[in-house]
Amino acid sequence: MSDRIVGAAPSPGRLLAAAEPQAGPAAKALDLLSIIVAAVEQAPGLAVRGIDRDGIVRYWSLGAARLYGVAAEFALGQPWARVAASLPDAASLAEEGAGELAAVWESGKARSTRLWKLDADGAAPRCICSTVFPVIQSGRVRQVVCIDVDITASGQDGAAQGALLLMGDNFRQLYDKSADAIVLLRDEYIAEANPAAIALFQCEDRPRLLGRRLSDFSPLRQPDGALSSLRGTQLAAQAHADGNCRYDWRYQTCAGQLFWGEVLLTSVTLDHTYLFYAVIRDISSRKLAERALYLSMQVIEHASVAIVVMDPQQRVVSMNPAYSEISGYSLDDMLGKPFVQHGVEPDAPAFFDHVWDEVEANGYWQGDIAGQRQAGGRYPAWLSLTAIRDSQGQLSNYLAILSDISERKKNEEHTRHLAEHDFLTDLPNRVLLLDRLSQALAAARRKRSMLAILYLDLDHFKHINDSMGHHVGDLLLKEVARRLVRCVRGVDTVSRHGGDEFVIILAEVGGIDQVAHVASSLLHAVTQPYQLGEYELQVSTSIGVAIFPSDGDSIDTLVHNADIAMYHAKESGRNNFQFFNAEMNAQIVERASLEQGLRAALGRDEFVLEFQPALDVASGKVVGAEALLRWRHPQLGVLPPERFIAVAEECGLMVSIGNWVLQQACRRARAWHDAGQAWRVAVNLSPAQCLHNNLLLSVQEALAVSGLPAACLELEVTESLLMKGGARLAGVLAQLRALGARLAIDDFGTGYSRLANLRHYPVDKLKIDPSFLPAAAGASDTMVAATIIAMARELQLTVIAEGVETAQQLAYLRGQGCQQYQGRYASAQVEGSVLAKLLN
Repeated sequence: MSDRIVGAAPSPGRLLAAAEPQAGPAAKALDLLSIIVAAVEQAPGLAVRGIDRDGIVRYWSLGAARLYGVAAEFALGQPWARVAASLPDAASLAEEGAGELAAVWESGKARSTRLWKLDADGAAPRCICSTVFPVIQSGRVRQVVCIDVDITASGQDGAAQGALLLMGDNFRQLYDKSADAIVLLRDEYIAEANPAAIALFQCEDRPRLLGRRLSDFSPLRQPDGALSSLRGTQLAAQAHADGNCRYDWRYQTCAGQLFWGEVLLTSVTLDHTYLFYAVIRDISSRKLAERALYLSMQVIEHASVAIVVMDPQQRVVSMNPAYSEISGYSLDDMLGKPFVQHGVEPDAPAFFDHVWDEVEANGYWQGDIAGQRQAGGRYPAWLSLTAIRDSQGQLSNYLAILSDISERKKNEEHTRHLAEHDFLTDLPNRVLLLDRLSQALAAARRKRSMLAILYLDLDHFKHINDSMGHHVGDLLLKEVARRLVRCVRGVDTVSRHGGDEFVIILAEVGGIDQVAHVASSLLHAVTQPYQLGEYELQVSTSIGVAIFPSDGDSIDTLVHNADIAMYHAKESGRNNFQFFNAEMNAQIVERASLEQGLRAALGRDEFVLEFQPALDVASGKVVGAEALLRWRHPQLGVLPPERFIAVAEECGLMVSIGNWVLQQACRRARAWHDAGQAWRVAVNLSPAQCLHNNLLLSVQEALAVSGLPAACLELEVTESLLMKGGARLAGVLAQLRALGARLAIDDFGTGYSRLANLRHYPVDKLKIDPSFLPAAAGASDTMVAATIIAMARELQLTVIAEGVETAQQLAYLRGQGCQQYQGRYASAQVEGSVLAKLLN
């Protein structure tokens, strides 16, 4: 057999020639190797390839030429990558072959047998079993030899075996490349795991999985509280009994991260041993989606707002319990029916046509509606409608979210009422008054009708608060409000403007006489007695009236003019009403101008003092002078005090002006003394100064700065102020008297006080009012002057007469025993003299 083989023609795959008979052992060994190679080449279904380190094909057997259909002359000396590209299944063969070759070159070790399928053109697929091993010389890999065996070439049994091997190989590839984790369990321990399992459990390598139980990769307990080890055993028993078992399981990776897996546990038998195949798929995302969906359903189910889902035809397909609680309609009542039919008020469909148009255009709509209850009745609701579209942008559903806002509306109404009404009387306040006045004016313009504004102010209300307490004042305001409301019509408005002021709007009045009648009714109602707890009160009010359109055509003008008329009512004696006229406005404008000028007058040095001399009746000598304030107004000229003192008192400037007068008068008197005339200077004290806490300090400062002796300062207070001042004023006057200043009572006789009361005050002088002098009064009044002079002399008080203008008046005073006088006649006596120049 050896000779036959040796004598055969050498094939393209032969590597060695046969040895000669007389050859030595080496030649015989080579001959044996040649015989083996020849046998390999001639073996059916066997293909051998040799490839060097550079990837060049160095050996290509006849079997390789037959199996792959590539002759040796086209393979030898060519790069394996190029040869592989021309073979059937070139892509997979080149890719897998390159990987195996690289692994053998690197490791120097043979690769395990691999089964794969070869598809030949026009022929049945072949099952190829491949082995790759290195050829090592001198410790280095010189070549890599690939032996491919065609299993299907060995007849029917070989074909069947090849099919089975291919099926197993296909399963192995499916096992290795599966995206799902697959583990083989033997006696509950992991015997095999595919790459996906290693990746799923985040293990560094396969040994981290092998030999461990699946329960080792689970938390101690599952989410339902069951022990993972016990539950795993139960599920394995169920899979063994039923063949397989599918369930969800909570796992924990090697890195400690939890995830959800869907498990298909299948029981198999191998060599009379029970095994389990577990296919595990990561369903954490699905679980999160299911959890989110569950939470969404729970939110919808337990939401306090009603949620209704409709189809594209606006028919109800689902709703939550809150809608039934709000409306009373059940799902059976609403299912398949248009939402608008039962959900909202009967006259709403026309309104909802517009709503649906807006939803169609913008995708949503929201706003207030009136909902309809099944039991009847409506309720305010807030509705939000949204169009829901699918992934293709097509309308799939409508979502309605509805909430009952009855409570919110009540709260809003209550808040609005508080914002627009007075907290004490519950009458409209200034905000609501202006709104109603705006509407009333618009109606009056439209109908060309009259409208009246009445401005009321309670007289002396501050005295009630101060003397009886604010709680009594509040009770009074409430009762006044009730009386005012009863005096007007329902279309009219009574509002509290602040403090003790009320404003009334009389809408669509027929004439001035009607307004006057209402004003008289208001006066009568307010002046009726009040029984407020233990107090019985009787108050009055002053009312100013402005008429639209004659007294103004705007809100501000009408209210302002009514306010002006009210002030004139107070100036006219209070407890009356006055209609606004232009003269009133002129006076108010002048007063405002005076007030503005007064606030700057001190800084601009516009005030001056004139000194009116006081003469001794017996000797005719100057004994002193009274400081009289004048205002050099930039536009109006020199103004006497009666033009501006009242304004200064009202706007709170009298204390600062009085202090200025006090300081300037003391300086002037000191100048008289320095000139050799020890005259006394008289200064009038205003009510504001007398009630101010710092009066004593102001007097002390004026005396100290000027250097004037206190005995040369005479301070005058009016009789009326003395009567109202009470104990507080008496204490202040006593302090001033103790300082050394002299005190005089001005305008004595006009306050109707008794002379005996003067004993209670440290008074030094009485000034008789000019109205009691002859030629300016009747006989009874001159008797008053005589009586005052007589009583004063008994009380050892000095008496001085004011306003003496004639010699006859002076003669009368001399006859009655009056000691001093002043006035025009007294000024004329010193006019042109050196003393007159010294005075001013």
